[in-house]
Amino acid sequence: MRNPADHWHQNALGVALIVHMSKSSYSGVLERIEAALEAAREVFARYTPGKIETEYKAGHDPVTEADRALDSVLRQNLLREGEGWLSEESADDLSRLDRQRVWVVDPLDGTREFVQGIPEFCASIAMIERGRPVAAGICNPATNEVFLGAIDCGLTYNGAATRASQRSELQGALVLASRSETKRGEWQQFQSAPFKIQPMGSVAYKLARVAAGLADITFTLTPKNEWDIAGGAALVASAGGFVQTLSSPLSCNRRNPLIDGLIACGPLLKDELLQFLAPHLQPVPGK
Repeated sequence: MRNPADHWHQNALGVALIVHMSKSSYSGVLERIEAALEAAREVFARYTPGKIETEYKAGHDPVTEADRALDSVLRQNLLREGEGWLSEESADDLSRLDRQRVWVVDPLDGTREFVQGIPEFCASIAMIERGRPVAAGICNPATNEVFLGAIDCGLTYNGAATRASQRSELQGALVLASRSETKRGEWQQFQSAPFKIQPMGSVAYKLARVAAGLADITFTLTPKNEWDIAGGAALVASAGGFVQTLSSPLSCNRRNPLIDGLIACGPLLKDELLQFLAPHLQPVPGK
């Protein structure tokens, strides 16, 4: 029998989310994102993580039937006339460069984890307006987590308002590191750092967790594509956090979607983190 308290709690979360979204000038966009993520959950439910046939793209990146099915359902739920589209699983239509509003989507970020049955993967959606990530949603169906936000109204985590970490020093901070990067040894240089390192799959999911204050920092010194980071970056900004590329403020919907890397953290960690990372961001002689 259903617990009445559970029913009330779910209703309360729903009301909180509706109030949150209604305050935003991006309320219509957020409603589309929420509907698209719900449709994505239905697609995810057709597949069993760890038991799905996998192909490999050039560069050895895995791709599955789920990636393509998710791309299709997200496009159907999100795209409207006059808007652009950039997705990892779609051919790039450069007409997006002439659009003021563009969707940047990773239908399944963390495909490696999905294939291995590790619950660190998600669907990531971002709305870009004149180059700026302004609204986003990320859903991890394996953990039943939904992150939704816009820059003018803040962030919700599973329907409850939240914000980025308010920690003010690196000592003891929790940093989410790329599982792939740690396996390649790229985080060995940080083993004596003052923060704690937790490997995790999916850059979008890591960014979402930083946005919600579930971790303090994430960064990658390895180039990423806009679809990897746009949704999470929008959520971090919506939650009052700090986010930028390794060399400049983040701008999206560029002709070449590859960026040099990304740094994201709670607002009070910005200065100390940038100072700490500065020696690691210096150009390598001869390159």
